[in-house]
Amino acid sequence: MRIMGLDVGSKTIGVAVSDPMMWTAQGVTTVKRVSIQADLQALAEIIKQYEVTDILIGMPLNMNGTKSESAERAEFLGARLEEAFGITPVFWDERLSTVGAARSLLEADVSRKKRKEVIDKQAAVFILQGYLDSGKWRK
Repeated sequence: MRIMGLDVGSKTIGVAVSDPMMWTAQGVTTVKRVSIQADLQALAEIIKQYEVTDILIGMPLNMNGTKSESAERAEFLGARLEEAFGITPVFWDERLSTVGAARSLLEADVSRKKRKEVIDKQAAVFILQGYLDSGKWRK
């Protein structure tokens, strides 16, 4: 069993996967968004390669808990993933995930250019690790 965590943006999708023991999240890639078909094809390859059984999607909520405009994008992708792969995604509050990811990259002294390249993937790691640590994945 592995969980794939996604940080869905308008231009990219950050992707992370759990280890088989469900202890840690590792960054896999950042998918450049071209079309929903291309997004699904790229994610299909990751699902197959890592034998993903569950999908976690970061839900971009406003600080007051209401859904942001970006939440619709996340929900749309979630619905397409469920149609394509028969896996009902779990949505997880991703407030401040990009801030946390940026902070961890700064603490690791990653250059500004490199941070820009990996921030979405790192945000996906941050989201997935939070979910793993919560224990809510246990069924």
